Amino acid sequence: MPLLVLSCLALVSGALVPLQGGANAALGRALGHPLWAAVASLLVSLICILPVLLAMRVPVPDLGMALAQPSWIWIGGLVGIVYVTGAILLMPTMGAAGFMIAVVAGQLLTSLLIDRFGLMGLAGKPLDLWRVLGAATVMGGVLVFQWPSLSRLMAG
Repeated sequence: MPLLVLSCLALVSGALVPLQGGANAALGRALGHPLWAAVASLLVSLICILPVLLAMRVPVPDLGMALAQPSWIWIGGLVGIVYVTGAILLMPTMGAAGFMIAVVAGQLLTSLLIDRFGLMGLAGKPLDLWRVLGAATVMGGVLVFQWPSLSRLMAG
């Protein structure tokens, strides 16, 4: 697939994330606790993906092979819980844009470390001046974007 198409798909995927956070925050209020919203969200995900797997006739995975892999391959579910719960708790206070810009900054910094050290089975990429400048620009954007909130926090 061409890079432009892949980039557009990634853009659409990213555009949906604030909708997930907002919906889960409302679900947390409706269910009386953010953790129940996380459970409900993950159950809906499971209910939606199972028929797709069945319709596509995806073979049952070889759990033995998966269990023989490094233990870090299983952190996706834990990270999902942390993200979903964080969005439920933080988005109502920070707003969708405030939460998402902080999330994007965190994703970028972690991605730079993964690339630099070739972690998680990915090929290493050098940390050059352009990558550092790009990350610094994003981090500066977070500070500028969050400045009114940060100044109120510091003022007491």
